[in-house]
Amino acid sequence: MLQPSGDTLLLFALLIARVRIDTLAEWAAIPTSMLHRDVATLLNNVVPAQSLALLSDRQTTDPVTLLLISVAFGLFLIYLVVDWLRECLWPRMIFRIKLALVYLIVGILVFGQAGLFIALRHISAPAAYAHDGGVIQTEITIHYLLKGINPYVADYRSTPMAEWGTEYRTALDHYPYLPWTFLFSTPFYLASSTTIGWFDQRFVYLMLFAMTLAFSSHLVRSAERKLSLLIVLGLNPILASDVIFGQNDSFVLFWIVLGVWLLYWATAHNGNGRNSELWRSLSMVAFGLACASKPTAWFLIPFLIGYQWCTLPSHPMDIVPRRITRIPTNMWAVVRHLWPLALTFIVITGPWFVWQPADMIEDVWHWSAGTAETSYQIRGWGFSNFILALGLVPSRLAYWPFWIVELVIAVPLLAVGLWRLRRNPRLAVALQGYAILLLGFLYGSRFLNENYLGFLLAVFTVAFFMTDAGPSGPSLDDLHAVHRDA
Repeated sequence: MLQPSGDTLLLFALLIARVRIDTLAEWAAIPTSMLHRDVATLLNNVVPAQSLALLSDRQTTDPVTLLLISVAFGLFLIYLVVDWLRECLWPRMIFRIKLALVYLIVGILVFGQAGLFIALRHISAPAAYAHDGGVIQTEITIHYLLKGINPYVADYRSTPMAEWGTEYRTALDHYPYLPWTFLFSTPFYLASSTTIGWFDQRFVYLMLFAMTLAFSSHLVRSAERKLSLLIVLGLNPILASDVIFGQNDSFVLFWIVLGVWLLYWATAHNGNGRNSELWRSLSMVAFGLACASKPTAWFLIPFLIGYQWCTLPSHPMDIVPRRITRIPTNMWAVVRHLWPLALTFIVITGPWFVWQPADMIEDVWHWSAGTAETSYQIRGWGFSNFILALGLVPSRLAYWPFWIVELVIAVPLLAVGLWRLRRNPRLAVALQGYAILLLGFLYGSRFLNENYLGFLLAVFTVAFFMTDAGPSGPSLDDLHAVHRDA
């Protein structure tokens, strides 16, 4: 009996999760009366008032989202039928139809929903239908940049940021992200303001998210695995919501995926030295841009160093003493590969650090570590809840030495991750090590926010599905086999 394919079951599960999360997120983040009022205003003279009234079910969601959901489930029904008939059609045709349907479903539920919130924000208020830091505050930093104001020195108390949220609004005194988040977006702000007269930071996030899907799909050869990767990545239960509301983890994810894609092609062009070095250098620039966006990317650096070290050419007849003498040469080779990353990071962040180093460190590091005058609150889904439950702090804003827990968890994870990479030097293994290390560090920190888990799921997704994606460095077992043969 012909069973549904794995990608069909995966699509059904994540489609249900995506739809349910969208509706719950609306209930939690947006007053229902305001949402229905603004949707009615947006669709005035487009959809008859009677139709809007019939669609306005306050127990589910707004009329537009309801229609988007209905279209998505209709497309999934077509997907089921195509999968059902896969023995009657050419495999290539089945794959192309399924691929188009996946892109359509992601486009409707993520890009369509984000477009709705962008439009609703445009007709309502700057602090509505958007994330505070990823959209509202980042747009303000662009304004500051164009006026010559240092965003790490300025506060945000007289900006639309002050209208967002109800408590623990310590971000009004800090910009916790690194400069590439607003430097990259500035040309798009200027172009959008010139052409349509306004700008929403999600224009950038949606563009980069689409490119993330495109680049990551080229890391996989198998048709079924490619579909599964796009389904999990495109309908990621948390990351997709972050794109819709405008959190900036998808921004960092793009530069990491771009770097992985470029490094993959550097390996693929290994036979052509000049092309290989060009691709490798470009990949390090992309990783440098990720590191110049958000500190969550910094945890990738030790695994990039380990990957470069483990994939250096090795002579099969090397014995231990000779390997020791090669260490300085190998270290120089690794530096030669990684210098574009360091240079990119310095060029992007250096001027802002030199301008006001204390203020930048305060915003980017001390605020999240709990050592600033006004720090980020203790919250999330990690170890910090035990500190609150045991009453070890007087308030959520108080300091507690989470760095001890972070070190206890992260150091062994880093050691094991590098050991695994030494035994199997593949990009996928490097990405897995990065994701596990970051998860461990964040679990032990002041806050393990849900958006971090969506980001980590995306990294794990790319790492898992790219395992069949072409050439990689030799594994330790391969090297042992060569040595035995020699």
